[in-house]
Amino acid sequence: MHCCITFPLKSVGVELEVRDHVATVVSTLNYENKEDKPLEAVFVFPLPGDAAVCHFSATIGQTQIVAEVKEKQEAREEYDDALSSGQQAFLLEESEQSPDIFSLSVGSLPPGESASIRLEYVTELAVQADDGLRFCLPAVLNPRYQPQGSEGASVQVTSVPASLVPYSLSFSARVSSPRPVSKVESNCSLDPLQYLNPEQTQATVKLAAGHKFDRDVELLIYYKDAHQPTAVVEAGQASAKPGTLMGDPVVMLSLYPEFPQAVMSSVASCGEFVFLLDRSGSMDCPMDRSKRRETRIGSARDTLLLLLKSLPMGCYFNIYSFGSSFQHIFPKSVEYSQKTMEEALKTVEEMGADLGGTEILNPLKHIYSQPCIPNQPRQLFVFTDGEVGNTKEVISLVKKNSGSHRCFSFGIGEGASSALINGLAKEGGGHAQFITGTDRMQPKVMQSLRFALQPAVVDISVTWDLPKGVSVTVLSPPITALFQGQRSLIYAQLTGEVGASSKAAEGCVTVKYSLAGHPSQNQLHFSLKPAEDTGLTVHRLAARTLIRSLEMEERERRGEQDKGVKKKVVEVSVQSGVSSVFTAFIAVNKGDGEAVQGPLVRRNVPTPSEKCIIIHYNYSVFTLSLISFLDTPPFGDAGTAPKQPPRDPLLQLVSLQKASGCWVLDPALAAALGKTSEEVENLKLASVNQEVWATILALIWLHGFKMDAQDEWQLLAMKAVSWLRAQNASCVTECVEAGNALLGCNVKKDVLGL
Repeated sequence: MHCCITFPLKSVGVELEVRDHVATVVSTLNYENKEDKPLEAVFVFPLPGDAAVCHFSATIGQTQIVAEVKEKQEAREEYDDALSSGQQAFLLEESEQSPDIFSLSVGSLPPGESASIRLEYVTELAVQADDGLRFCLPAVLNPRYQPQGSEGASVQVTSVPASLVPYSLSFSARVSSPRPVSKVESNCSLDPLQYLNPEQTQATVKLAAGHKFDRDVELLIYYKDAHQPTAVVEAGQASAKPGTLMGDPVVMLSLYPEFPQAVMSSVASCGEFVFLLDRSGSMDCPMDRSKRRETRIGSARDTLLLLLKSLPMGCYFNIYSFGSSFQHIFPKSVEYSQKTMEEALKTVEEMGADLGGTEILNPLKHIYSQPCIPNQPRQLFVFTDGEVGNTKEVISLVKKNSGSHRCFSFGIGEGASSALINGLAKEGGGHAQFITGTDRMQPKVMQSLRFALQPAVVDISVTWDLPKGVSVTVLSPPITALFQGQRSLIYAQLTGEVGASSKAAEGCVTVKYSLAGHPSQNQLHFSLKPAEDTGLTVHRLAARTLIRSLEMEERERRGEQDKGVKKKVVEVSVQSGVSSVFTAFIAVNKGDGEAVQGPLVRRNVPTPSEKCIIIHYNYSVFTLSLISFLDTPPFGDAGTAPKQPPRDPLLQLVSLQKASGCWVLDPALAAALGKTSEEVENLKLASVNQEVWATILALIWLHGFKMDAQDEWQLLAMKAVSWLRAQNASCVTECVEAGNALLGCNVKKDVLGL
């Protein structure tokens, strides 16, 4: 009977410490064997894709064993040898396929015994469009779809619906910064924020009891003042050799480029925009579990409508969609016009989550095989719920083609792979966004379109000015993209007489670049005096950055019989104590306790999976079968797109806009404005063209009723204003007055941009 099975993992406690934009996370996993045989417990779980895992230890009774980082095969052999000789052993390893999945093996837990595992990692927090810093504790691990023939073994995930997760989660956070903490928001229920000092620069917050495991835990942290460029110098480890990464000081630079307003307000009128939409079965899941109405695919369709209406005349575009196979609307990118826009929208409206698995590699190869269009920079937008097994192959392909395009990525729903979404944007010189829970997809996507329409920053170079006797080794890959208000991080090792020079010694870093043909530069002066209280956080983040760059290089060179890069990864990983794909943490209890007797029973600890699931229990044997919209090829064509709920009034109005930017005076427009055709026609001035009147009414309605969603319609409104200006229409002031009277608004002509 299944009721006799008990899972050995009982509880997970997570403590988060945020200092400015760096997070240290300590997870404690408590295991207990309530069975009458010795157990091996295997737990496959998600971590942020860019985390530097830097500590792993196990406590059994009064004994604490701290794990060491060793080459992966060596660590696995040591683990197996320990188990076969009756010793207790603990192994933590990163998945070969995706750096955001780890496997933790707890070996030889005798009947009645408990063990406590402590796992620590550090990570930087991403800056959001509204200046919030986003921390995500991934709690949900959806099964990843592994295409046939892709490299490496797939990760075996044991997953159950959130309501059946057999362990509890507690979570607390402490936030500190030189600037006051203004608020902390979350997609989960939090206890109230508690300030620890009168300046409000330190605060704590806790997850309310009873977390359901149906979502990742997301925190958005807001500080009072806008982000400023900073530099943190951290002293080397006293026990490490000078001249090595851990023995020398390391500096972390956070740069926030500010571009001239005149350049930022201009919007490019060219570009090739390629939209790549995931239509695998899992895209049929609801965006937000509390409101089951809107699905991921439905939200993506609405977003494509806004994108297509916001594109500039004169650009080119195409839309691809993928599952187990892929489709494209046009054989190659076409010029944007009323005709091509209508054809694309008609196809988008019929798109359902009906293409099976998540095979993103082939459509990407097809896109990259198309020749680029002269003077039309290629911008790729990827929408996916990130349930991909061959993450590293996909990211390598994007990196290989990074010279020919920019890639903007969107992770949709709980459990989207952070390694995939962040990796696509990082290697593609674009920007990544995550859309979960009650987030609306549209404002985040439109922010990325604004980035894509900004002039690209080119010829980026970084120069250092340091005191005599101090040299610098940059550990981060070169900066390939800069966006207004977005942070760029640089890690560098400082060698030589860093601490010996006078206390006031400072360095200077200059970032030079060209924007819309204008050379610009930003400078940051910083003190070389090491920070007092950062421990080795900066060194570990720097090591993680170097390890990821070297791993990418190793993948690119695979097949060249050169083992030098892999050896270097293992060396940096072992020296810094930060895990990599070629190493693992291993701890063996070599105490003088009794050997564990009898054969081991393996228990896979389940992870919550965020699926639309029906569950069947078979009580004679313990089986749990999941019938879900899993991304498996046999699902094939799941039928047509679902019946749509009534369209949101904003989208209703937007859907009527022409590619040129104008609206047409017709009954559909009147209905969208909440008026009759007669009311709309009667107030029109005789001398005014119908399209001018219709367009002014649409703009007044947007400004009068939809200011809360301005991020979503700002670009298409700019296009409408440009169209109006080109008409040289007379009586615009009178039209605006008449429009306000008709719609009951009071929007000024200059607010409309006229």
